[in-house]
Amino acid sequence: MDMLMGDKIAEANLTDWRKLAQGLHARYEVNDFTTGARFIAAVGEAGDEAGHYPSVSMGTGYVDLKLITNDAIYRAEDGTEHVVEWPTQQDVDLARRITEIAANHGLAADPASVSQFELGLDTPNAAVIAPVWAALLTGNPSSGDEVRDATGRVPNLWFGSADVDEEPRQRFHVEVYVAPEVAEQRIAAVVAAGGTVVDDSDAPSLTVIADQDGNTGILCVEMFGVKEA
Repeated sequence: MDMLMGDKIAEANLTDWRKLAQGLHARYEVNDFTTGARFIAAVGEAGDEAGHYPSVSMGTGYVDLKLITNDAIYRAEDGTEHVVEWPTQQDVDLARRITEIAANHGLAADPASVSQFELGLDTPNAAVIAPVWAALLTGNPSSGDEVRDATGRVPNLWFGSADVDEEPRQRFHVEVYVAPEVAEQRIAAVVAAGGTVVDDSDAPSLTVIADQDGNTGILCVEMFGVKEA
């Protein structure tokens, strides 16, 4: 099934959901464990009907869901097909159904609170070191420009470019994906805590921040479908 580009996801108007990194994310507030369990059971029935399921986690007061298609098709300009993890129409359809289920259960969505955490590692030797990190994180020494754990136990690890002659510096950085409506507030909180904005040339999509020791991280926001003030 073809991956959906940003404009198509925006056109779906999934008010309860936010696109973070590769998936669609939603959080619903629940008063107790039983309420959450009943909601998850109903979502499971919808998944049975669709033949497709979200990833689900539940904690005190919330149920988190993530929708993604593991074998979405990306077509390059030359017509070459690539299998990627990305939302497709089946994810949009199931997201709409889950929104209906939540409403029927009297649950409120809290889309501003969703987030996704990933890691980045800058290196001139991605092909060489990738198997090491894949083996450490997942137990499978596969190669490539990223490391993904199919079970979701550890964050995705991306490899970025670095000059082989560059002096040693910070190589690892965190990448934090948040909903667009909270990005400004998150950056303000970082600055109030003593951090600095190092590079906002690609803001609001990407904002590089640093702590007092110079360690950097990136705040990431999917901006499609968002109207700027």
